Formats: sequence, structure tokens, C-alpha cells
Amino acid sequence: MVAKRPIGDSGIEIAPLALGGNVFGWTAEEETSFRILDAFVDAGGTMIDTADVYSAWVPGHQGGESETVIGKWLKRDPKKRDKVVIATKVGMVNGLSPDVVIKACDASLQRLGIERIDLYYQHKDDEKTPLEQSLEAYQRLREEAKIRTIGLSNFTAERVDQAFAAAQKLGITTPVALQPWYNLVERERFEAELRPVAQRHGLGVCPYYGLANGFLAGKYRSREDLDKSPRGLRNIAYLEGKGARVLAALDEVSAETGAPLAAISLAWLMAQPTIVAPIASATSVEQLEQQTRALDLTLSADQLARLDAASAPETAA
Repeated sequence: MVAKRPIGDSGIEIAPLALGGNVFGWTAEEETSFRILDAFVDAGGTMIDTADVYSAWVPGHQGGESETVIGKWLKRDPKKRDKVVIATKVGMVNGLSPDVVIKACDASLQRLGIERIDLYYQHKDDEKTPLEQSLEAYQRLREEAKIRTIGLSNFTAERVDQAFAAAQKLGITTPVALQPWYNLVERERFEAELRPVAQRHGLGVCPYYGLANGFLAGKYRSREDLDKSPRGLRNIAYLEGKGARVLAALDEVSAETGAPLAAISLAWLMAQPTIVAPIASATSVEQLEQQTRALDLTLSADQLARLDAASAPETAA
């Protein structure tokens, strides 16, 4: 059985790998999404991460497609609801004014077909809306039993501190989770400032881009590989600098453990301070199976040290 980890002081515990829902209804059509979701739960996974904006960037989509697919999956087998923790988000496009938050939550609940969202994130900081107002809207949702806990995504360390100060001043519930960008080839933006703020406030961290758009699964090793998927061109920068070193270190650990690169990359994240569960998405059950191998993989101190060295932030000459 997969050992679970707590999300801050929320009382919620989850397996140390979360399933990203950004591909559902996009690069994973509905039936494929259902198979991925089933396989994730069968492997011991518990948290499904989505957002109201997924996948509005696709021509003809308006957002909410991912939540709708998850809702249909839950409706097909209602017993699954007791096995999963549902995290979703609001605020990427229309900000975090109270009216927006309240209406978006109701819409997400309807699409998901559930009575309460387990973890509701502010998807992106909205400096035009005072934190006191957006957090009070979240408090109202908690009091109405529409959400269970609060998370912050894509916030700077300074704004996380300000959010806690605002909540404490108002005497309302503080956030329990932080969702930042973090992976083996991009460590600086999290480790320098966000990890200390997460430690200071006891936040459980669920990072996204854990596989760097597939680069850390070994999918892109040359410029010719970049055409393999719609997200391939995002990996051009990873082919430079330390990217090759990181892949070489991952190859070494793979040869020693027999584990795929995706599982090793996620297991490294799981071993980092403050991390509760990295988020990874899959467009096939085969991809998912490579990722869920991380749930049973414990890297040795030497293997972690080699991955740390290969991925260390670049220093000026």
C-alpha cells in the first residue's frame, strides 16, 4: 500500500503523486482519459488536479473540458469519489474578485458532479483584487461546505506571506497548499524563495511541470525529437546547458534501478523538502504506468546526490 502524506494541516492525506488533468478532453480524448483515471486509482493514486481553464487554449474549447471529463468518470462509477481527492482552480483568466470566485466554484462543482471540492486553488495571483476580498470569498465557500481547503498557485513568496497576513488579520482559514513550477532542470525559481516560504507557513507543495513537458522522461534528446507532441517545442531550452547532464544522470540511475526516467524524475521530486506530491499528466495508460512506478521507487542517498549535482543551478564563470 502506498504511504500517504498530509497536505499541510488540512487533515487530507494523499499518495505522493498527483494526476494532472490538463490533457483530459484535449490530447487525451474521453475514453482514453477514463482509462488513465482508472489506472491511476488502481496504482494507488489519490489526488486528481485540474482547473476551470483546462483546456481553453485549444481552438473551439472554452475551458471546463477537463472538469467535465472527470465528472463523467465519477458519474460512471460513483464509488470512485471516496477514493480520490479533487483539486481544481480558479483565476487564471478572469481574476479573483469575489463574484468570479463564487460563480466559478459553482460551475466547477456542476461540471465535476460533486458536492464539495477538496482543494480549491487561487490559480494565479490577481493583484487587482485585494487578498482580503478573494480569501473572504474562499472562506464563504468553506462555510457553505462547497470547498474543503485552500491552495495558492503561481504566487511569489512575497505574495504568499501577504496572503497569510491577510487571512490571519481577518481571522479566517489560511491556505494549506502551494502549487509552483518545479522540476530537475528548473530548480531555482522554487528553491530560492518559495521553498522557504512553504516551510515557514507549513504549506504542502504539489509542484507542476514535474517532468518538464516530457523532457525528463527522456522523450526529447535532440531537436529532431521536438515534433513528437504538441508541447515538444517548449523543450528547446532544455536541450542546452545542464539538460544533457541531467538526462545522463537519469540514464545512470535507470540502469541501476530498472526504473524509467519519468519515475526517477518524480521520485527525486518526492524526496525534496516540503513536497507532498508532484503533478504529472499522461496521454496514455503506458505513460501513466511509467510515472506511477515512482510510487514504489526509493532512490538511494548516492543516487539523489548525483541527480542533485547534475541539476545544480548554473553558476557564472
